[in-house]
Amino acid sequence: MKYFFGSILTLCLVAVSIAQNNTSYWQQKVDYKMEIDMDAKAHQYKGKQELVYTNNSPDTLKKVFYHLYFNAFQPGSEMDVRSLTIEDADGRVADRISKLKPNEIGYIKPTMLTQDGKELTYNVVGTVLEVSLNSPILPGQSTTFNMNWDAQVPVQIRRSGRDNAEGVAYSMTQWYPKLAEYDFQGWHADPYIAREFHGVWGDFDVKITMDADYTIGGTGYLQNEGEIGKGYAPAGHKPMKPKNGKYTWHFKAPNVHDFTWAADTDYIHDTYEGANGVTLHFFYKNNPEILENWKNLQPKTAELLEYFNENIGEYPYDQYSVIQGGDGGMEYAMSTLITGERKFESLVGVTAHELAHTWFQFLLATNEGKHEWMDEGFTSYISNEAMNVIMDSKNPNPHSGSYRGYTFLAKSGKEQPQSTHADRYNSNRAYGITAYSKGNVFLAQLEYVIGKENLQKTLKRYFDEWAFKHPTPNDFIRVAEKVSGVELDWYLMDWTQTTNTIDYGIKNVETSGAETKVTLERIGLMPMPIDLYVTYEDGTQEAFYIPLQMMRGEKTNPYPDMKRTVLKDWAWAYPTYDFTIPSGKKVKTMKIDASDRMADVEPANNTYGIEE
Repeated sequence: MKYFFGSILTLCLVAVSIAQNNTSYWQQKVDYKMEIDMDAKAHQYKGKQELVYTNNSPDTLKKVFYHLYFNAFQPGSEMDVRSLTIEDADGRVADRISKLKPNEIGYIKPTMLTQDGKELTYNVVGTVLEVSLNSPILPGQSTTFNMNWDAQVPVQIRRSGRDNAEGVAYSMTQWYPKLAEYDFQGWHADPYIAREFHGVWGDFDVKITMDADYTIGGTGYLQNEGEIGKGYAPAGHKPMKPKNGKYTWHFKAPNVHDFTWAADTDYIHDTYEGANGVTLHFFYKNNPEILENWKNLQPKTAELLEYFNENIGEYPYDQYSVIQGGDGGMEYAMSTLITGERKFESLVGVTAHELAHTWFQFLLATNEGKHEWMDEGFTSYISNEAMNVIMDSKNPNPHSGSYRGYTFLAKSGKEQPQSTHADRYNSNRAYGITAYSKGNVFLAQLEYVIGKENLQKTLKRYFDEWAFKHPTPNDFIRVAEKVSGVELDWYLMDWTQTTNTIDYGIKNVETSGAETKVTLERIGLMPMPIDLYVTYEDGTQEAFYIPLQMMRGEKTNPYPDMKRTVLKDWAWAYPTYDFTIPSGKKVKTMKIDASDRMADVEPANNTYGIEE
């Protein structure tokens, strides 16, 4: 019996060892060829899709899933019911889906699906198409799916649709049957309820046949611009005659995980040369009230592109399109849709945010359902930094609004861990603050923990190592550890997987002769290293740095011109920490974290001798 149990234990240990070492990165690949023919009067189209799917995983796949996003815009859909039952519905959605008429709903209806020429069995379940395969896809094997489908464009409600609030005819996002992602965690066939998207990298070849009076902009490179009459034909060039009153727009997009387009009969199309030969395209309505802002936006967009190139990594494509459309601002492959009737600073701000998503989401393609804070938070951080420079705001902390938002949520009693799935927050407000504000603070506060220079190096190395992949939170924090030389697993875990808060305070200050004894206390559960800044009565200043023991290292002095004393480590389990200032000078004031980059939820106890 002992031998039997010993053998079982050995087998278990071997299995665990294999599992723990099976960590080589891989990702699937898709190549789409699609053709659609749009009936603009009925707001319907017919589509054909050839999809070559390559299984780069170590697993044999016996089924696949497609997203059918337009099906969300039907009464009784999960998106509709969730909007009707959540405590603070998005005003753009509210009860609008429940009131859609049959000619206003959206749908994607597959009419034929084959695998390598043989018909497949499939089932439409809301916004997901479940497909049983005739032949399993072995590791390293490719297979070809062919699909025909009918579709209707919904009235603009959320992101996609027709006739948006500013009169844009078509905002065509998530308009095609899109194969779900399969990765080391398995299938990600999430229903479309409210939030973000996740997709497979590949090449797209798309032909859109549409009435000749429309101008189209979006993802990819137009292959036949000389044939198209509106918006693209070079000056003095006579385009081809429309066939049956329509043009066919042919786009190709290499190595992307999405394809988006927009169309309107009233678009102005401008181009502006950006850094490194990138052509910036601007599509906006011929509305006299917005023309000046959209013209002035163009050089600012070029400045933003250059800023992100320098501070994250070089944009790898030859074009980017800023398009008036959608219902606010949303990033897509090589393009963004934004509402355009804004004040100039708001127009630049939304463009900065959505353009920044090109790096933090489109090129560093995290799973937005599971890690929405890496998408929205990282984008908020870098776009705030960029706006502070591009708009010459001179704000010492451009992230202060995010700190206030996070503190409000943390003290509200309604915070959920940042690891919560994007669709599973109790309220839209909790989701928004967690994804955008707390996600932003994650990086701004990391600057406090490892230093500004190390954070800048981390962002660049993260891009270098993980562009065109699907990084996870652990992938990012490992890069930060390698750059900074300190341990940061505690930071990732406490900040993203718990609702533990940071609260340190100056508990007591006693002067005895030439010495000042200081007692600090840790009140909150989340650990932090401590920067304590002291001002003496003679006006001189000194910094005291208390490393966090579990970091196993120290950051460099953030203010090299100021004297800094590095004290012994503070182990997290000890609630208080004592040290003595032996300078002989009388202490006037003290403050924990003068940079205000530590997200302490009770800053009032961080000071001594300072009247707030």
